[in-house]
Amino acid sequence: MADPGGRPSGGAPAGEGRRGKWAVRVAIAALAALSIATVWYTNDFLTQRFTETTRNRTELRLALYTGAMMSEIQRSSVVPLLLARDPALIEALGSRNFSITSQRLMQAAREVGAASILLMDETGRTVAATNRNLLGTNFYDKEFFVQASRSSDTVFSAARRETGGYAFTFARAIRSDGRFLGVLAVEVELARFERAWSSDSETVAILDSENTVILSTEPRWRGKPIDEAIASANGASAIGRALRATADFANRPPDAYVLGQAVMRTNARMPFQGWRIVSFSTYDSVRERVNAVLALEIMAFAVILALAFYLLSRRARSQSAAFRRESAELRQLNLRLQREIAEREKAQKDLAVAEQTLAQSSKLAALGEMSAAVSHELNQPLAAMKTYLAGAKVLLQRRRPEEALAAFQRVDDLIERMGAITRQLKSYARKGGEAFEPVDVRSCVSAALAMMEPQLRTRATRITRAMPRGPVMVNADRVRLEQVIINLLRNALDATRDRPDPQIDILLTMGETAVLTVRDNGHGIADLENLFEPFYTTKKPGDGVGLGLAISSGIVNDLGGRLTARNGQDGGAVFEIQLPLHAEKSEAAE
Repeated sequence: MADPGGRPSGGAPAGEGRRGKWAVRVAIAALAALSIATVWYTNDFLTQRFTETTRNRTELRLALYTGAMMSEIQRSSVVPLLLARDPALIEALGSRNFSITSQRLMQAAREVGAASILLMDETGRTVAATNRNLLGTNFYDKEFFVQASRSSDTVFSAARRETGGYAFTFARAIRSDGRFLGVLAVEVELARFERAWSSDSETVAILDSENTVILSTEPRWRGKPIDEAIASANGASAIGRALRATADFANRPPDAYVLGQAVMRTNARMPFQGWRIVSFSTYDSVRERVNAVLALEIMAFAVILALAFYLLSRRARSQSAAFRRESAELRQLNLRLQREIAEREKAQKDLAVAEQTLAQSSKLAALGEMSAAVSHELNQPLAAMKTYLAGAKVLLQRRRPEEALAAFQRVDDLIERMGAITRQLKSYARKGGEAFEPVDVRSCVSAALAMMEPQLRTRATRITRAMPRGPVMVNADRVRLEQVIINLLRNALDATRDRPDPQIDILLTMGETAVLTVRDNGHGIADLENLFEPFYTTKKPGDGVGLGLAISSGIVNDLGGRLTARNGQDGGAVFEIQLPLHAEKSEAAE
């Protein structure tokens, strides 16, 4: 039907609807373009900003490295000057009596912290040394001997070792009445700085005046020019270059590539022999920080787009929704309700019978778990008591009563701990948590290590600990938390039993939660899914019943935390305890 003007009725609303659809599409396209531009600009700006921050931190680190090395060099450079004036050494060279000279050099090395000290006569033959294996060795043709014999001052030399490193030596000639008697050489141990500077995200190198690497956290670089060292560590294939370009698309142009990773290069001069220190830092930290901000921006734009689509779809749903067949649906609903009522009455009767059966089974299962748990948890204190009693017996036989009393005190502490363990197992059965108090996780780790001291001493296991200097306070039962740590340490000891170099790493960090990580270099975990199930164990019969991890997981859950396990990238097992921080500690941190 047409209106009086000849225009079909409803034409205007249809045109307005089409214009509204186009307006919505344009708005969505504009929002998408705005989001892309914002993310692009944010990535460029933050990458530049965080890169500059990382570079400044690297420069500060290099200044600290330079200061530490210069302090060591200056301290060692004074030693030849002092010893060259020692009347005892001058007398020994004059009289050829070197019976106590080596002992004197050893004492001097201990006092000044030198790596080694050599005393050579005028022919270059070693007549005294802190390392007696070098006695009689002739260094007549060595650079430090030749330079020292020709100079009246202390000379420094860096000689390449056959093993690949460098030997750094301060040498000074010993003269008496103008007559050349010999040379005193002090070797400086600078290689220890390489171990101190080692990092997964940074490579540090020391270059001499000819740009040759003399110290580096990358051992293959030593003795090479720095450009050749960097080139030798990178693949030059076309595929490798394409992968680099793709990976670094969102980053700033890198300064160099080391081991296939884009890095920023930072240089600093050292006030010694024209040396320079150079650092190659990866962009991983920069990329992580930028990606975190970009993720928030993308999420915000995604929420806005989702809200827009929701508002658009809501109108369509409201228009398409209608009340259809309400009476038929109500009748069907009534029939379904009647059937469900009959089924539920029958299910309630079956449930009552099942509850009676389950109650009896739970009592028997609890009795079995408690018996096995008591046996498992008391084995460790009993073994420690046996060790301390044997030691006390030996101490009494050797007439050392004070130390024997200390051993008996440890036995008394272990007896108290056994009583605490039985109390713990009772609380484990009733899921109690009323004994919680603020506890420092560091003290719990120390107490657990003290408990495991006899086993650690007999196994010669290397234990490394990395903990914050300040307290890490959590709300927990101290004895139960120590019990969890002891279980993890004991499992780590058993896992490294067949290793020639057993090692256990304990790492404690504090962020939003307290995280305690126990890592070993054992054979790893074969079945992660059933690891925390009761009575699951991979040990031989008699070594365990498989309740340690199940009990530990239950304790950590009662403390409001979580116990997880995984296999390390380099082998071995990694157990991680996450616990919420104490409320007062959390508020202070905020």
